[in-house]
Amino acid sequence: MTDLVTVGESMLRLSPPDHQRLEAMDELDVHVAGAESNVAVAAQRLGLDAAWVSKLPDSPLGRRVTSALGNHGVDADVVWDDDARMGTYYVEMAGKPRGTNVIYDRADSAVTTATADELATDRIAEADAFHTTGITPALSETLLETTTDLLELATEHDTTTVFDVNYRSKLWSPAEARDTLEGLFPDIDVLAVAVRDARTVLDREGDAEAIARELADEFGFELTLVTRGGEGSLALHEGEAFAQGVFEADEYDTVGTGDAFVGGFLASWLDGESVPDALEYGAATASLKRTIPGDIALVTPEEVDRVVESGEQSGISR
Repeated sequence: MTDLVTVGESMLRLSPPDHQRLEAMDELDVHVAGAESNVAVAAQRLGLDAAWVSKLPDSPLGRRVTSALGNHGVDADVVWDDDARMGTYYVEMAGKPRGTNVIYDRADSAVTTATADELATDRIAEADAFHTTGITPALSETLLETTTDLLELATEHDTTTVFDVNYRSKLWSPAEARDTLEGLFPDIDVLAVAVRDARTVLDREGDAEAIARELADEFGFELTLVTRGGEGSLALHEGEAFAQGVFEADEYDTVGTGDAFVGGFLASWLDGESVPDALEYGAATASLKRTIPGDIALVTPEEVDRVVESGEQSGISR
């Protein structure tokens, strides 16, 4: 039995090296990237048996994705499409005041036509947990229907459903996202949401705990995770709130930090650890990710444990 199955799109991320601007680039760094596959890799590297289910073009670019995930031990259970295209996105890294910019080229990618009937639903039915994000239903009407079907399937088979709102303003408006996502909430056991998305997209007010309690009361979530940026995270479980701060880190690449947090949290919580311990583990995983180029958290359990134990990770390991 698989511990965790994730479903969503993975793309190729293309970035100019050394914080160059795209219009002046001569070369690009290539990384495999996708919220759901990022979570699968983090969880797998930290001890879970994780699988990623999706649809890809039957091409060298599609095989680049499965090869990369396989290198981390993730089982990529993929439907291959002879005629579809590979989604990509470009990241122009920058600090203040310009900020990092993301440019998507993902329209009509292979995954946008994926239906529940053609995906590996048996893996979801037999898994301990199923994870996806609000990115997936935003990509196409077909994927909205697929996401609905998969969440219902998981619920019917007592598979714990984990859903990260993960709002993307370049995919849909807050109002569109709110109407769609709240329709999915009845089949979700564990909700993860950034406090900014809870306010902007879900139209909630108050601090993280007030938001978590309101969402849990309205939709009956077993566990509600609210990330608070530089202030850390908060979990509401069985009526009790637990807060967790951040572990300080030098920031080389922050893309994928939220996925690393969720992957680290699930690796701990699904292994039987308490919610506070899982929050701490997720926070430590996220701090390590900020030091690593690309979207994926290339971390080990030993590294995460050292951050948890010492409160920081620095210097040279000899």
